[in-house]
Amino acid sequence: MSKILYIKASPMGELSLSIAAADAFIDAYTEANPDDSVQTLDLFAAALPEFNFAAASAKYKIMHGKEHSQVDKGVWEGIVAVIDEFKAADKYVFAVPMWNFSIPWRLKQYIDIIVQPGLTFAATEDGGYDGLVKDKPVFVAYARGGEYPPGDGAFDHQKPYIELILGFMGFEDIRAVVIEPTLAADPDTANERRAAAVEKARKMAAEF
Repeated sequence: MSKILYIKASPMGELSLSIAAADAFIDAYTEANPDDSVQTLDLFAAALPEFNFAAASAKYKIMHGKEHSQVDKGVWEGIVAVIDEFKAADKYVFAVPMWNFSIPWRLKQYIDIIVQPGLTFAATEDGGYDGLVKDKPVFVAYARGGEYPPGDGAFDHQKPYIELILGFMGFEDIRAVVIEPTLAADPDTANERRAAAVEKARKMAAEF
């Protein structure tokens, strides 16, 4: 049995096209793998800890073996609990819309919580980095209002960033569907792209 962590990074619910594609993927996957479990993390509904001064201060005190208080310990344990929940999954599904050419702030907050040295990545002796979350596949459903060809770094800071940060944590098997354009084209085109992405997501779930 495998455990999927399904991370929703859109607050739009049924109106979200990234969620529509990710939901289709999840539905097809669970139909094919009824013994596997799915844990859904709705980032806009979850009570995520703030990574503020208290968290940053606790992190450096504890990770560097410096004197710290029980408050520091409690704050850092809250961060580690989120990371442990993330790492406990065997497979991952993300629904990610583009906001202002990048990602929603709530997803960035989550990333800032889980990307921590010694927990999801480590420094190597040669000055590089080694991801610690390995041998786990990821499926990402992206949606964006405009249309951005591969390599369009001038505007697309959504997909490249997500793939960079996942790779930094150790993920190598990263699969995706992209729904675009959802706003720049006429409604019929947007609906066609949505239907095509949903169908592709369902097919991809068969090999996940």
